[in-house]
Amino acid sequence: MHIDAHFHSWQLARGDYGWLTPRLGAIYRDVAISDWQAVAQPMGVAAGLLVQAAPTRAETQHLLALAQANACVLGVVGWIDMAAPDAVASIVALAQNPWLKGLRPMLHDVADPDWILHSAVQPALSAMEKLGLVFDALIKPEHIQRIRTLAQRHPGLRIVVDHGAKPHIAAGQWQPWADDMAALAQEPFVCCKLSGLLTEAGATPAPEAAADYAAHLLACFGADRLLWGSDWPVLELAASYGAWWEACQRTLAQLSPLQQMAVLGGNAQRVYGLAAAPA
Repeated sequence: MHIDAHFHSWQLARGDYGWLTPRLGAIYRDVAISDWQAVAQPMGVAAGLLVQAAPTRAETQHLLALAQANACVLGVVGWIDMAAPDAVASIVALAQNPWLKGLRPMLHDVADPDWILHSAVQPALSAMEKLGLVFDALIKPEHIQRIRTLAQRHPGLRIVVDHGAKPHIAAGQWQPWADDMAALAQEPFVCCKLSGLLTEAGATPAPEAAADYAAHLLACFGADRLLWGSDWPVLELAASYGAWWEACQRTLAQLSPLQQMAVLGGNAQRVYGLAAAPA
């Protein structure tokens, strides 16, 4: 069963999506779970992991309620302020909800690239490690070495890098991203999402614009630590759901059927501890 390891749902009236403005055109709209199903199901994607898009506790509670109400949502990656004095207590409380599978600070919006390594954040990360929650790393290339340091400090923390660390594909930048990702992949508890790459390739990228970057991620992390995701509807800034799906099929064509199944769903189930997808 195919699982989308990274999609979003939002309601503009909630008012906490600071980055989501009318400048973003077509994605500045309400996005329901049923809207995602309409584009995912034709690709054979029956279930997914719902990921936060606003840095508020209210957003996390909103997504958990959506997961409880929609069988196709197998889990949620939420948000808390990991540097807050009550961060550990908040994590422990949220972890009581069976739909919470992970947390992510929006690191690519934090001015200090070393923020995730600050001492104030470490208790929250230790609590996540103890509770078996996944740390989603929403990062840019300048963060990659920091995330490797984080992985070494918390060797039992499961880390999943979102969107291949957002390489600057539109600018044609390959290094140091490529070498840094290869080094990060040496950390055994670090996985990576095959998601978001076309969005980094510009407004109207060619279908194969991200192919070399996707192939590099596969070479670094292998078929057992790469998780397919759409990043829909942000994906629509560059391409359709079907276009990204087809591009990834070409990248994964070299793999055996079992390996393809792992990337397209099995790894997400294992890494995030997801229940079986609905038939």
